[in-house]
Amino acid sequence: MIPTDGPRRRIPNWLIATGAGVVALALLVGIVVMSTGHGKPRGRAVAIPPPQPAPAVEQPPDFGAWPRWGVTHTEFSGDAEREEVTETASHLLARVPLVQNQHIMGWGADNPEPVRGKYDFRNLDRRVQFMGRSQALPVITLCCAPDWMKGGTDGRTDWNTLESPPNRENFDDFAKLAATVARRYPTVEHFMVWNEFKGFWNSATNRWDAEAYTELYNKVYTALKEVNADIKVGGPYIPIVSDKNGRGSELQGPWGVVDQRDLDAVEYWIRNKKGADFIVVDGASMTRDAGAHPDDFGALAKFGAVTTWLKQRSGGLPVWWAEWYVAPDNADWTEERRTAVQTVAMMEFATSGASTALYWNPQRKPGEDCPGCLWRPGTGEELPMAGVLSGFTKWFPEGVPLVPLTSANPAVRVLAQERQFVMVNTTDAAATTTIDGKQFELEPYEVRWSGRDGA
Repeated sequence: MIPTDGPRRRIPNWLIATGAGVVALALLVGIVVMSTGHGKPRGRAVAIPPPQPAPAVEQPPDFGAWPRWGVTHTEFSGDAEREEVTETASHLLARVPLVQNQHIMGWGADNPEPVRGKYDFRNLDRRVQFMGRSQALPVITLCCAPDWMKGGTDGRTDWNTLESPPNRENFDDFAKLAATVARRYPTVEHFMVWNEFKGFWNSATNRWDAEAYTELYNKVYTALKEVNADIKVGGPYIPIVSDKNGRGSELQGPWGVVDQRDLDAVEYWIRNKKGADFIVVDGASMTRDAGAHPDDFGALAKFGAVTTWLKQRSGGLPVWWAEWYVAPDNADWTEERRTAVQTVAMMEFATSGASTALYWNPQRKPGEDCPGCLWRPGTGEELPMAGVLSGFTKWFPEGVPLVPLTSANPAVRVLAQERQFVMVNTTDAAATTTIDGKQFELEPYEVRWSGRDGA
């Protein structure tokens, strides 16, 4: 994956990505710390603000059942919009409160510790406050690392090295930063460690360096539990990649063959982790060599198969999908087709028993097209995926008993519980079907909700 330049929106690890653009740092009162080391300083000099008090953050609501569904904030989100748009986006997210996730560096947050012991939490504070304002069950992803922890220039931030992990001799420093974050935001009790094994690929051995990652994870796990034993920690947050024509894998199906090296890294972490409250991965339904296989909707069975494998191998740990994707970037899809495929993906997560599935919200600047977004940038107007997420969060939280309804037309997929069901036309033509004794006529790629008789 090519690094993003600044706190950029997510570019999936399974794609050759492009991405540039610099997020300007707001220059507040402070001093510019320049490197005194030898050689040309790397990155931009960072303005170190005065110490900032921890922000006041609203407590999460009483959820009852775990929401299961949620979003990850990226470079552009509701916190940086005009006040009326911020308010609209906040209400949209809060109408059925869900899980919300934010990284500590990148994807909307600046370098949290540009110099050892000197912190800049301004952007992260704003995001955490926005999550509180929108009634989130908050999650923080502990990625990425300040430059001085990974051989960079002290007092500077080089966004081109965002994906580099801390040096081994700085693992303790990163764990200390994680603990500092946990103490600063006591309303956050769920943490994911690192992101997609970034920087942990060993080219010499042609496999993941699961040993180094697990060492980092264990130090972070210990540090967080020392802050609060009730904090929930998960890893390894590794991408699960598949091919149509792969071989030598213990996990495969009509949707493709998982790269065994990804599974080996997961199993090493399971055997050697100090502890974990959940297991987390990410991935795409598409294969690397053939795209969606056998088709857009058939490829989604990968999510269910991987979830089942993770539960079995981990001894029943709750399974989190930190990111999930069903189309390549810039896919020439209508919003109806995109929403239909994403809705069926969520059906796969629900039926396979995934505990959490976080939607990577690809918000953009005001005025830009925003396929797959939750609200229209610059206006806050609701877009289709917001309704899908709200509906699934209300009707299909973790643990809700599912009812095995069938559709008379196999092209129409259905997911049901006692009081409600959702159906999706998986074709680009109108479809008629009978479900639960009622006949329905659906437009191409239509997603529709229906109450059940007697509920």
